[in-house]
Amino acid sequence: MIVNHLQRDFVGYGRNPPDPKWPGGARLALNFVLNYEEGSEPSVHDGEGLTETWFTESHGLANLEGRDLAAEGLFEYGSRVGFWRVMRLLQERSLPATIFGCALALQRNPEACDAIRASGFDVCSHGWRWIQHYRLSQDEEREHIRRAVESLTHSIGERPQGWYCRYAPSVHTRQLLVEEGGFLYDSDYYGDELPFWTRVDGQPHLVVPYSLTNNDGQFAAGVSTGNDWYGFLKDAFDMLYKEGRTQPKMMSVGLHMRLVGHPARAAALERFLDYIRQFPDVWVTRRIDIARHWRHVHPAPATQGAES
Repeated sequence: MIVNHLQRDFVGYGRNPPDPKWPGGARLALNFVLNYEEGSEPSVHDGEGLTETWFTESHGLANLEGRDLAAEGLFEYGSRVGFWRVMRLLQERSLPATIFGCALALQRNPEACDAIRASGFDVCSHGWRWIQHYRLSQDEEREHIRRAVESLTHSIGERPQGWYCRYAPSVHTRQLLVEEGGFLYDSDYYGDELPFWTRVDGQPHLVVPYSLTNNDGQFAAGVSTGNDWYGFLKDAFDMLYKEGRTQPKMMSVGLHMRLVGHPARAAALERFLDYIRQFPDVWVTRRIDIARHWRHVHPAPATQGAES
């Protein structure tokens, strides 16, 4: 029998989640996340012997041995075009956001790094490479975390304080993050709508959940039109906003520049950005600010049952 050292919790906050006490009495904390991955994905150039196709127009096609020049171009569209379009849509509306940045990808685009620094967006480490951490040995993963921190510190000008793997982390990831030190939170979890504390090697560790549901990855999973995606996001927002009258939550919206960066999809994002701006009691914010708020208002309990 295989025993996973990670504990599973099927209860969470239950029917009485805590009041997050978002700033200004906001009903909802809303965080937009730009996943900057292009240039760090598995490729022939970087030694994997094949071209990644996930979350592109060729999503679902088998990753074949050798180069797929079409898929390479689909990735490059994200950094060459999509990044700038999504940044413009957010900055025209003075909306903050978070970059989930793969270190090697950002290292390969200094102009994008300059724009991110100027934007004031926070950068959460998305790993050294956009690869599957659960396939790495513990020593390999430790080195990837170290390299990501070193590279992002140099390219962005400050060390990352958050962490998020490509789907999905390994059973060692959280422990290695605590070992490395310097991280205020990780987002390697999809099972809640509020941050929560866990303990790793006896130390309190904050988890700020992410979403694969409110995510443009749905375009690679069956959603075909911008209107469908806009309607999905609007329904999620409306439900959370209504519930927020008595039980405020958080909403993460995941964006990939090679997906939502295309014009028809960007138009749907633009409609959603304009829709949510009608609501004054919504805290549109960066992920690091959510983590800092939670640590201040809901500090780690002195003891905690489950260890991760």
